[in-house]
Amino acid sequence: PLPHPDYAYDRRRGQYRSDDILARLRRLELPAERWLGVVDVDLYTPGLNFVFGQASVGGPAAVIALPRLRQSFYGLPEDRALFEERAVKEAVHELGHTYGLGHCPDPKCVMHFSNSLLDTDAKSRHFCPACRALLGAGGESKSF
Repeated sequence: PLPHPDYAYDRRRGQYRSDDILARLRRLELPAERWLGVVDVDLYTPGLNFVFGQASVGGPAAVIALPRLRQSFYGLPEDRALFEERAVKEAVHELGHTYGLGHCPDPKCVMHFSNSLLDTDAKSRHFCPACRALLGAGGESKSF
């Protein structure tokens, strides 16, 4: 485990900058092809109120944030199965970016952009045929 990402905290917003966490992850020398940071802090990137995760497209690192994936974040009763399903979808999505995949127009594809949890809940945890084909061809750093 890495230390708590205090270096990325933005006091004004009360959130953590995902770009700073990704930059730190990219500097790590790990014996892996790709790596995923999983943080239990609320993330944002400039221009967006929050992000569920972020990745270096075609690069080695990605990060996902757990707080907004929990029902309790919104004052609702906790649902562990739903939380775990959301976390898997976000992890697969962000790791897909590290293999060069962009956002997919298919709302059921795991690579579809999630603007809200409704989007995350509506999509599957799997790649659509087009994204699977791109992965098989080595990925492509663009949306289609």
